[in-house]
Amino acid sequence: MKKFLTLAVLSLSSLAFVPSAEAKSANSTTTIANAEPQIYRNQRGRFQRRTRTVTTTRTVRRGRNLYRETYRTTYFANGRVNQRLISRVLVRRY
Repeated sequence: MKKFLTLAVLSLSSLAFVPSAEAKSANSTTTIANAEPQIYRNQRGRFQRRTRTVTTTRTVRRGRNLYRETYRTTYFANGRVNQRLISRVLVRRY
């Protein structure tokens, strides 16, 4: 959505300044062209991070003992899920 709004504003501003752009020299147009890629350079890394990490806990009975296990689950963009046990704490001993 932000890209669309940015492109719309840039296109409307270029339409408003077309008569003045013809009267300017070639150096001013190269400055505008060089400034354009810098708009998107800072946002590039945000779109590449598509993993989501969630921490969950659950209580599990192992034998006669009750444990609280904490898992870190990572969901990747290609559908793969990675689940890792972070800690296991003894809650109750029978």
